[in-house]
Amino acid sequence: MKLLKIKDNSQQKKDAFSQIKNLTGKIADKTLEQLEREGVFVFPEIVKDAEDITQDQMIIQSVNDTYRSGNVMGFLGCGDERLIIESRFCGEEDYFFQYLLDRVLDFPNIVDLESDANQDNRLFNFLLFLFPYYLKTAMRKGLFKKYIRHRYNDGNVKGTIDIARHIAKNTPFTGNVAYSQREFSYDNSLMELVRHTIEFIKGKPYGNKLLIKVKDEVRLVTEATPGYEPYDRQRIIEQNKKNTVRHAYFREYLALQRLCLLILRHQKHQIGSGSKQIYGILFDGAWLWEEYINSLIEDVFYHPMNKGGKGAQRLFDGKIGLIYPDFISQNNEAR
Repeated sequence: MKLLKIKDNSQQKKDAFSQIKNLTGKIADKTLEQLEREGVFVFPEIVKDAEDITQDQMIIQSVNDTYRSGNVMGFLGCGDERLIIESRFCGEEDYFFQYLLDRVLDFPNIVDLESDANQDNRLFNFLLFLFPYYLKTAMRKGLFKKYIRHRYNDGNVKGTIDIARHIAKNTPFTGNVAYSQREFSYDNSLMELVRHTIEFIKGKPYGNKLLIKVKDEVRLVTEATPGYEPYDRQRIIEQNKKNTVRHAYFREYLALQRLCLLILRHQKHQIGSGSKQIYGILFDGAWLWEEYINSLIEDVFYHPMNKGGKGAQRLFDGKIGLIYPDFISQNNEAR
């Protein structure tokens, strides 16, 4: 495996990327929005809908004979090539990045849960650790409900009669009629997908510890999916691949659906299978920093969201103490 580690908001010669030239060619000068469409998982979940993260941000940008990284941190891969973007404030181990994830997203301690030098496994763990956050966010809008078609064979005909099935099942006639009916139901393919993901995570050594934070949501999903069968997993995955959530109101469920598919399809270490497939998970460092500051002083200060165009907010009087550190450097460069 070819591995390169760089820092966010730093600049390196292009020669340093020669060992991962295929991966570099796929991500250089591409925006987060483009990479998200190609299969990279970007957090916050939908870049174009987040106020303080811009969809034109780039992971690495060409500047003469160098590549300049931005605020984005995380893991990327293509074939046997790997790129890790760490926080510029970290040493040999990226404890600062881990600390921000822990405070902002309530991530479990990866070192405590599973010590694994394999970066693909670490990437897969990140997907699992994001699940409670996405589940809680989606469930704020209630259980997902949609029309599904149920098939019946009884005497209470309420839908469309299925002639072929009726002849096959009810000859000679005994009083039953074969019919089908569209019904608004919580037990649909998407909720079944979420249930399969929950059951998969429960099978992990740290699964119960991870799901305890969303125990109420897990209970609601379990109660809403009485038709769950473990052997149906592949069929449910295929249904969700073909029928993604389209309604804008349920965009949180679209993000949850995408995450569940990534987890279940990659459960056998299939992340990055194929030499041309790009994959990874990325976090916006500036967004994490602002959310961390907000978690410390939210009772006495409002969230600045500097990248949303609302201006850099100050902690102290006298126009000093900008919360967003990169704003300072930008102003100094302008001067």
